[in-house]
Amino acid sequence: MPDLLNLITDIEGVSVGHATDLVLGSGVTVIVFDEPAVASGTVLGGAPGGRDTSLLDPSMTVSTVDAFVLSGGSAFGLDAAGGVQAGLREIGRGFAVGPVRIPIVPQAILMDLLNGGDKDWGLHSPYRDMGYQALKAAAKGTFALGTAGAGTGATTATFKGGLGSASAVSSAGHRVAAIVAVNALGSATIGDGPHFWAAPFEQDDEFGGLGLPGIPGVADHRMRLKGMNTPATTIGAVVTDAQLTKAEAHRLSLAGHDGFARALLPAHLPLDGDTVFAASTAKHARDDMASLMELCHLATIVMARAIARGVHAATALPVEGAQKAWRDRYPNAD
Repeated sequence: MPDLLNLITDIEGVSVGHATDLVLGSGVTVIVFDEPAVASGTVLGGAPGGRDTSLLDPSMTVSTVDAFVLSGGSAFGLDAAGGVQAGLREIGRGFAVGPVRIPIVPQAILMDLLNGGDKDWGLHSPYRDMGYQALKAAAKGTFALGTAGAGTGATTATFKGGLGSASAVSSAGHRVAAIVAVNALGSATIGDGPHFWAAPFEQDDEFGGLGLPGIPGVADHRMRLKGMNTPATTIGAVVTDAQLTKAEAHRLSLAGHDGFARALLPAHLPLDGDTVFAASTAKHARDDMASLMELCHLATIVMARAIARGVHAATALPVEGAQKAWRDRYPNAD
């Protein structure tokens, strides 16, 4: 894929923007579609936080969205979608209801309130303004991974979490890509070492090229959690340029969750809020089952790779007691 960046912006018509506050220890990421995109999504974690996620059910009337929002801040972060809506309204975007246009902006949030950042923001949270800033920063091409946007304050059981992305091309030439903020209750790495659970799917040494440490043993499988009573959440999206119905996009989002299960151990716990959105820009026609099944297969793989990339690229927050990043522990492992 020489013409690809290995990012979700490899999908034509998709832009990404971040708002990052290292002092706050949190941030917002916006995925913006040039044109309304057919979308759905699924929540498989037991402690989710989201906005307009019910709208994504295939049985609901509205079938397209203008943007997705991934944000830190736990429930306070739900203000971010309001800022994104404000920016989209400025430029005339949104679902038409008579003379009124209402931007459709589903959002998922992650819990990053306990990472050492300064959360003393006063009466109103900063997330509405951060959502607006992230939208204004949205662009095609490259964007920051790791401790950026929604991945700014993310953590895992073993290393600092972060924002990751990856892409692939199907045999029919359709592109599919994932973006994810990795704030897992469990771990993206095997046991106490540097190797990633997603290693079998790695391409071009994108997260260190370490492979697997042989066959993981019982000690490696032991449950590692960042807290027994600490809510977490990994949130992301899978997007393709292949034409999909809303029901097919729903199926694609489920395949994205399979990527969680291949890159995180454990995943989908009662205190995780694991959420995956899915969307189709419909730039390229498709109407056969075989192509849909391959897209689902690739959605699993790009999500697993994106999770590992997010942790691999992360850097520790510049605050006292911040969780160490993979790069801090293994600076010479790449």
